Amino acid sequence: MIQFRKMMASDADEIAAIEEMTFAMPWSRKDFWAEAVNENAVYIVGTVDSKVVAYAGAWISFEEAQVTNVAVHPDYRGRSIGTKLFAKLIDEVKSRGVTAITLEVRPSNEAAIKLYENFGLKSVGRRKGYYLDNGEDALIMWNTSI
Repeated sequence: MIQFRKMMASDADEIAAIEEMTFAMPWSRKDFWAEAVNENAVYIVGTVDSKVVAYAGAWISFEEAQVTNVAVHPDYRGRSIGTKLFAKLIDEVKSRGVTAITLEVRPSNEAAIKLYENFGLKSVGRRKGYYLDNGEDALIMWNTSI
């Protein structure tokens, strides 16, 4: 059974491993260690039998949250973990006074786009050539009334 909790610095190795399996331009272990102690960030991990299998994070600036990362270990995808994780992230940022949430996503990442749309995010524009690994644009998605 999946359980959710706040990310700790000691989770950085497991999170960095999932990041490497998931993204073409992964963040490092050091990046996640720093985020764990960043008072302007919220990071949630999903665990199964004490093993980190998913994580999501956001930076908070006043009443807005900028989602930075959402990932589920490949062995655990297709089990609605991403949906539950994103819901927990939204609950957490709302508890800190956030009323709007934004993120960038690859247009080719249809599963992620569908997830975000299910939480009321809508595409409002593009960042041309945003992804440095292949020059793909990013969709800018917002929900201004979470």
